Amino acid sequence: MTVAPDLAETFTRTLASVSRQWKRRLDAQFRHLGLSQARWGVILELSRHEDATQIELARVLGIEGATLVRLLDGLEAIGLVERHPSPEDRRAKKLALTEPAKMLLEKMKTIAARNRTEILEDVPADDLRTAVRVLGLIASRLETMENG
Repeated sequence: MTVAPDLAETFTRTLASVSRQWKRRLDAQFRHLGLSQARWGVILELSRHEDATQIELARVLGIEGATLVRLLDGLEAIGLVERHPSPEDRRAKKLALTEPAKMLLEKMKTIAARNRTEILEDVPADDLRTAVRVLGLIASRLETMENG
């Protein structure tokens, strides 16, 4: 199916804008937890990819390894992340959230859930299902294009 260029452009601009607004809102609310957007992003993704290596987590986050190393150094220094040698590859480090990070993550989840409820309260469930389906199609297409 071909989409009119102006509709496709409007869709992509709106998608990018909403993503930025949503992140800004969360960032403002997570700031009182002492976390920058970069740090809370690492904690959130590490909770979803437990026991990931630094390389794997950098790939998931879409950042360079050196950038992640600096973020991990900071998180490790404040006791939120631990690095452990990988049993499969002694050159690699496995990452783990500490107990204080897990407690912080619960606060983050509560804040995020409250935001989702507030932001999406007037959006009909059928519209959300359609949006999830469409975004899934786009994500699949991007993955196919990325992997050749």
